[in-house]
Amino acid sequence: MMELFDFIMHIDDHLKVILDDYGIWVYAILFAIIFVETGVVIMPFLPGDSLLFATGMLAAQFPDSLNIWIVLVLLLIAAIAGDAVNYAIGRYFGMRVTNIKIFGKSFIKPEHIEKTHAFYEKYGPTTIIIARFIPIVRTLAPFVGGVGKMKYSTFLTYNVLGAFLWVVSLTLAGFYLGQISFVKENFGKVVLIIIGLSILPAVIPLLKHWISKRRKKKADAEQTNSEI
Repeated sequence: MMELFDFIMHIDDHLKVILDDYGIWVYAILFAIIFVETGVVIMPFLPGDSLLFATGMLAAQFPDSLNIWIVLVLLLIAAIAGDAVNYAIGRYFGMRVTNIKIFGKSFIKPEHIEKTHAFYEKYGPTTIIIARFIPIVRTLAPFVGGVGKMKYSTFLTYNVLGAFLWVVSLTLAGFYLGQISFVKENFGKVVLIIIGLSILPAVIPLLKHWISKRRKKKADAEQTNSEI
């Protein structure tokens, strides 16, 4: 886990190494990472947001080695195809996939599935769009959509729109903001900000629920005391 954390926090440096070592094959590697994160339900921990931002940064710094337009098209295709595969897995294999373990560990926890179900109940099909910007939920949303037998034409519409908003916004943000010296020198902090902003949609409802629960508990205690 520490190695994964280091990779996410210094993904810009790792991508530079990949670019130097593999040249044009970096496009295939980037495509594979985005496809796997969105398309393989048991791989929800890959660094999608920070990867897109860092890729945009490198495209700005090394335009001859990493073309921003090729990056946008390839990663958009990867994101759309990944969600489509994940939907198919959920539709045809269902919850049995969640029993798969790697090295004796299950990477999909029941609370992650429950959280994704809660998003569907609140936001409906637009969950597919919103989930693009939320780690873990991003990987589970199309799977849960498939399990719930969401109409495919509806899923496809939100899949394409969500992929476009996610890939284009974060990659271009990295492309333009990544040229600012402060961002280059404090990439780790920028990644933390991106992660923090991305989990806000999940944290806020939980925080509201916790506050509501605390208030109810306090009110019940006050009522009990007054009756005594």
